Amino acid sequence: MKTSVEAGKSKSCCLGVQKNMAILFTLVVLSGTAVGIYIIVEYFMTPLVSHDTVPLQDPDATTQCNDTDNEATATAPRKVSFRINTKNCLLEVLVKGKQEWLLMCHERWNSTWGTLICRHLGYIRLLHHRAVHLTDVKLNHSQEFVQVPLTGDTGTEHVWKSRRGCLSGHIVALKCSECGSRSKSPRIIGGSDVGLGRWPWQVSLYRDNKHVCGGSVVATQWIITAAHCVHNYRSFQPSSWTILSGIINHASTNPLASTSAVKKIIYHQKYDGRSHDYDVALVKLVKPLNYSDNMRPVCLPQYDQEFPVGTECWVTGWGHTHPDSIHMSESLKEALVPLISTRKCNSSCVYGGDITPRMICAGYLEGKVDACQGDSGGPLVCQTDYTWRLAGVVSWGMGCAEPNRPGVYTKIASFLDWIYQMIEDQ
Repeated sequence: MKTSVEAGKSKSCCLGVQKNMAILFTLVVLSGTAVGIYIIVEYFMTPLVSHDTVPLQDPDATTQCNDTDNEATATAPRKVSFRINTKNCLLEVLVKGKQEWLLMCHERWNSTWGTLICRHLGYIRLLHHRAVHLTDVKLNHSQEFVQVPLTGDTGTEHVWKSRRGCLSGHIVALKCSECGSRSKSPRIIGGSDVGLGRWPWQVSLYRDNKHVCGGSVVATQWIITAAHCVHNYRSFQPSSWTILSGIINHASTNPLASTSAVKKIIYHQKYDGRSHDYDVALVKLVKPLNYSDNMRPVCLPQYDQEFPVGTECWVTGWGHTHPDSIHMSESLKEALVPLISTRKCNSSCVYGGDITPRMICAGYLEGKVDACQGDSGGPLVCQTDYTWRLAGVVSWGMGCAEPNRPGVYTKIASFLDWIYQMIEDQ
């Protein structure tokens, strides 16, 4: 605030001048006091924040952006968890309040439960299940058991109660479809090219003998890709498409590669081309794939699984290697990208609220590493417990590797029910 005082125009007004000067002095003192109080409150009562020391992936950091509060509500911890013992295939259950994993009694067990639990673990289907006699298993004296509840609700706490034994004398062994593993193929040192078998679920979607998008094998006859890859071509017959799997280079012929005809293309009915929401699609092949070291499925996320912010995941594809390039890469490329919080990605200087609960962001806010055109539909995979899971599908972004423009991916965990339902119905 600026204050002005007019000086007297004659010596006869000396008294008035002195009075005005007194008033001015008082105002200056009051103004100085106010400024002093402001400085004390601003710098000593308010915590200081140094924007230069904020970690890149700090989910609560706002840098200089106005964050929008669009972070999805955190999922409540599951009341029961499952795992399959890799040594003996026994199904083990962890119930809330218990410290040890319990074995599943065979009473009331059936294939429907097997399918349900396999899907909860991120597997497409149940392969087989059987009853194992308790005398055939070495158990410790404190081993407890659990029985299939009367209802089919795996998340209801009160129905999962531990017991000291099984009335039938049998427990459950379970095997689900294999996924999420790969061969020991090494990386090419000093580069980002990929060795054969490193990402065996990666496929190339071809239309009219031209690479259009990437995709991921999730079952012998099923590929997951982005809806925008196939939606614009919906007037074309599935016969216009082919799937190339077991390859890393489009220019060279690999005798182990497979070219598969497409039987059906299903994109999500809520897909919105303007907002990029619900950007997911399934491709069904005419014939099942023959799995090998170079061709294997990736696991889906487990139900309620959240990949923590900062998790280092991998994105792969044959897309452009430079934002200004007009040519696709002949060799499969890979890039390591950390997950970014939805809150940060929705901040005003990044995507300003355009990230929906069905999207996740990954990359670097300074740019330089990112997916690009031609990578669309390809996998974003994260490793948990030695298993590779499809966390996202390359969806959209502004430019390629631009500052404050990380890659945006379809969040596969949001579509598990849709994926299982589509595969089951077709």
